Amino acid sequence: MKAKIYVTLKRGVLDPQGKAIHASLSHLGIDGVEDVRVGKLMEITLKEIGPEEARRRLDEACRRLLANTVIEEYRIEIGG
Repeated sequence: MKAKIYVTLKRGVLDPQGKAIHASLSHLGIDGVEDVRVGKLMEITLKEIGPEEARRRLDEACRRLLANTVIEEYRIEIGG
């Protein structure tokens, strides 16, 4: 079973990497970009378990290791 975990900074948390990319896009002449937010994507392959158990385990992994829940939020997609 495949899963994807997206980790992004919460709204209101300063994103210096996103700001740097935004400025670089402007310097390259790529206009019209209002904002850039940078995050992480993790692709995880799980042993065959049910989707509810997979979500439970991945949620625990996010809360305990993969995301800093003080400043980051995460989204889990399970499929395949």
